[in-house]
Amino acid sequence: MDPLALASDLAREAGALLLEHRGTALDIREKAQRGDLVTAADRASEALIAARLRAAFPRSSILGEEGTAHRGESDERWIVDPLDGTTNYAHGYPLYCVSIAYERGGEMLAGVVYAPELDELYAAQRGSGAACNGERIVVSATGRVADALVCTGFMPAGYERNAAAFAALSRRAQAVRRDGAAALDLAFTAIGRFDAFWEFDLHPWDVAAGALLVREAGGAVSAIDGSPFDVERPSVLATNGLVHREMLASLSVP
Repeated sequence: MDPLALASDLAREAGALLLEHRGTALDIREKAQRGDLVTAADRASEALIAARLRAAFPRSSILGEEGTAHRGESDERWIVDPLDGTTNYAHGYPLYCVSIAYERGGEMLAGVVYAPELDELYAAQRGSGAACNGERIVVSATGRVADALVCTGFMPAGYERNAAAFAALSRRAQAVRRDGAAALDLAFTAIGRFDAFWEFDLHPWDVAAGALLVREAGGAVSAIDGSPFDVERPSVLATNGLVHREMLASLSVP
């Protein structure tokens, strides 16, 4: 089966499951950091996705946020965030998503981000562009940070690490948002709602699909220090390309 088609179907199926779990007993628990939550919905979504992936691609590896770490026999890997924005979800705030990416031979080839409350399915295939609900999308045309709506994210415990950059962009950008779902923030950058997104302490499942979306929509992606983006590294700066250099300078704060 085509990986992008499978990821799209699975993201919608998992999104429907998340919608069904709203208003039920979510069994909300906190992970190692304050504010880093996991719910029964996260676990159910990941179990559904992992089971379908193992059935369709039995030789592939799977890396999931909630503990799925299946080592396959091929050079294919699926990277899954079954519910990005768990805190939002737990509070009824509608900005959360399912993120699924497909990698082969170390190259990210397909990625999907689905926002159930918005019914928006973002999909990208390497070299083929990006789309939302089947319609091609491109990044914004904003040319300077002073006119830009930018976004970031961090846990409460990470405020001190992020404070300087947050303050710098709050002074320079038109506005700053902190929505708490990195994969969806990247999708919003790909479609041009945000002109830039940055975040320091991330994992592969937070960025694998979203970074591909931004690049295929015509944007730029790097590490926050300007070095090449690597899904295994903990930081990302994604922009429309036009403000990338200025964002790098703005984030180079003591």
